Amino acid sequence: MPEINRRSFIGGGIALSGLGLLAACGRSGASSGGLVKPTDAIVDAVEKERAGTGKVRKFTLRAAETEFDLGGRTVRTWGYGDELPGKELRLTAGDTLEATLENRLPEESSVHWHGLAMRNDMDGVPHVTQDPVQAGKDFTYRFIVDTPGTHWFHPHTGTQIDRGLYAPIIVDDPREPLSYDEEWTVMLDDWLDGVDGTPDDVLKDVRGGMDHGAHGMGGGGPMRMGAMLMGATSDLLGGDAGDVFYPMHLINGRPAADPRTYSAKPGTRVRIRLVNAGGDTAYRVALGGHRMTVTHTDGYPVEHREVDAVLLGMGERYDVLVTLDDGVFPLVALAEGKDETALAVVRTGSGRAPGEKVRPDELDGEVVHSTELTADPSVRLEKRKPEVRHEVELTGGMAAYDWAINGRRFDHAKPTEGAFTVEQGQRVRVVFTNSTGMWHPMHLHGHTFQVGSTGPRKDTLIVLPGETAEVDFDADNPGRWLVHCHNIYHGEAGMMGLVAYTS
Repeated sequence: MPEINRRSFIGGGIALSGLGLLAACGRSGASSGGLVKPTDAIVDAVEKERAGTGKVRKFTLRAAETEFDLGGRTVRTWGYGDELPGKELRLTAGDTLEATLENRLPEESSVHWHGLAMRNDMDGVPHVTQDPVQAGKDFTYRFIVDTPGTHWFHPHTGTQIDRGLYAPIIVDDPREPLSYDEEWTVMLDDWLDGVDGTPDDVLKDVRGGMDHGAHGMGGGGPMRMGAMLMGATSDLLGGDAGDVFYPMHLINGRPAADPRTYSAKPGTRVRIRLVNAGGDTAYRVALGGHRMTVTHTDGYPVEHREVDAVLLGMGERYDVLVTLDDGVFPLVALAEGKDETALAVVRTGSGRAPGEKVRPDELDGEVVHSTELTADPSVRLEKRKPEVRHEVELTGGMAAYDWAINGRRFDHAKPTEGAFTVEQGQRVRVVFTNSTGMWHPMHLHGHTFQVGSTGPRKDTLIVLPGETAEVDFDADNPGRWLVHCHNIYHGEAGMMGLVAYTS
């Protein structure tokens, strides 16, 4: 069995930039349009170079209509089984994941493995990396999982992610350097399905523009116009905080009125794995009475930093360490700019549980943004001049709901049009320029990038309005990979593009 270490994970495939890669490319023949296809031999060749344990972990994901109890209110929705979030998948880095999606939904679906640098034909993007999994059919995803950390999975079909179709996937590092007593995975979500229409209804409504009658939400806060939310603002997000009104905000499937409780002994050192599975909401998260030490973002270690709160855009993850005091404490996720909260309770002793409207002082303390973090030296990209540079301008606006990249709305029927091309082995620089009036959490499939020269390694990055962010990644995972806004409604409206390897 090969020796497993973190650098062997993050360097997987780059060795193929030499003769082995050229041989694989030659065997595959010319791809349509000169682009590598997900089924080309080079994709399989890179997979075989990944450091693997030889252990296969098998899972079944049954996607079906179901009911969930959201704090005393039963909603009809879609989910993976009868839990919200779906059941956590757990592996060790180097294991082979074999997960069969049983699609029992009334429409086609897929599974995208967010944060994992898997082989291209397993990425779960219909019409880009695979055919959609039709209703009543099954599809088995099989690939080596070589990226330790906190990740998650969800569909990449329409607005399905804004239902109950999501769950965490935790990949253990066999040489875990952190010391802690317990773990707690916390998934944050904004919820409307079965309470205020469906996500498809919302997409149709927001695409209709700003011609709805407005009505307030009370207290002089944001105004609702149909499914749209007006006046939700945040300095941390550079202004406009969100498009969509959500009647509920959840932590691990429960609203603030009926929170989940995490019980432990005083003095317990807990690794909290935070995941934002929301559709249109950033969350500012704090644990009352405690400071937290940030150790990872998007699965990759950073230089440790003690803060009061963290800010997560949709798709982002943070790992934090907290040593619990004696008592009862609120873990609060503030829906940034929307004046609503999600809540869980941490209990290590006696005392009354906090009320659902609690706002701990830590929410207004030192709040960290991912770009303020520094990558741990063990995962920093080696210094190297980029061979290719791509300008990715985020365009569009809320009035016409014409979100796009470089003024081009993504066409699912012609996904390679306007693709950003790269070659195997290149260092690639991507320059995100946000020309819109709203923030966007930009997610790159199949890779992680480094923010600036020493910033964190990430796959999802908040780009604020009017700002530019430069990120670098190594082109070591051939295929066709989406780059898109993880606001589900912005993405579906057209703010998607494709990073495509040339053959």
